[in-house]
Amino acid sequence: MDIHLKNVVMEFDGQRAIDDLNVTISDGELVTLLGPSGCGKSTTLMLIAGLYQPTDGQILFDDKETTGVEAEDRGIGMVFQNYALYPHLSVLKNIMFPLKMQKIPKKEAEKQAIEMARLVEIDHLLNRKPHQLSGGQQQRVAIARALVKKPKVLLLDEPLSNLDARLRLEMREEIRRIQREINITAIFVTHDQEEAMSISDRIMIMNEGMVQQIDTPQNMYQKPNNVFVATFIGSPPINFFVKDTYKVGIRPEHLFLTKSEESMISGQVIQLETTGRDTFIKVASEAGIIRALIDSSLDVTLGSQVYLGVKKENIHLFDLKTDQRLSEVDIHEI
Repeated sequence: MDIHLKNVVMEFDGQRAIDDLNVTISDGELVTLLGPSGCGKSTTLMLIAGLYQPTDGQILFDDKETTGVEAEDRGIGMVFQNYALYPHLSVLKNIMFPLKMQKIPKKEAEKQAIEMARLVEIDHLLNRKPHQLSGGQQQRVAIARALVKKPKVLLLDEPLSNLDARLRLEMREEIRRIQREINITAIFVTHDQEEAMSISDRIMIMNEGMVQQIDTPQNMYQKPNNVFVATFIGSPPINFFVKDTYKVGIRPEHLFLTKSEESMISGQVIQLETTGRDTFIKVASEAGIIRALIDSSLDVTLGSQVYLGVKKENIHLFDLKTDQRLSEVDIHEI
């Protein structure tokens, strides 16, 4: 199912949390809403869910106006940060619960719940209670319960934030597998850019209630619309320095050691950390503190003088006044 948000505004006490949002999410697509706390991503999710009604604008599912339609009548499944499982019910009965509310006959509800448990690979845990499950298993129960109603849209609000690093990786891969297997339109909210980059067909990055860019992870990384997007995407964060009328951005992984006459940046190494394949260095240069990731086999020591080069295609230029990306600029000028 396609989702269309047209000129959507959401105000709380006269303050705009969402400012003139115009977005289309295509059928079967997984789109991640990404941004810092308070940027409007969870509010956008709640508007799509019907838990909030917009101050202005329209929300359409396919071509059907849903603005004003109650949440339970929108055909959505939702997974929250805390899972909200019923502690006194078994896994099977937790998954069956939405069907019970729909008055589906018990035998049919049980059959559908077992099928969904099989999809999320917890059919061997049906008789356990939530307290007997790991965090990842509880997450799978919550996903199965959201999907058992056969919704047209799956909404996930920071669903992995309570898991440790290993489980987060495992569960984001599982969410992607499940979403593709049933080909459901899904919207995923997170503040973790690595999570967004790995799971999404497209990312919608937000700041102060406005969309900064909506694009594929690769395009967003390679051609950020503005300084905010360039800063938010990428780890370690992008380097910036000012050159004439431009703000120049270079990602740490795109810098490399070179000879002095070929360098763009030179300076003294003031911090050095080796993390397996790469060595992370901070260089005090005339342009300021510059971060770089270099091959750990290279001979660099704390306090040494280094020269850093970059390929022209890896240089990002932004307007100094507006912070917007400059697309047609002669790189030779810098």
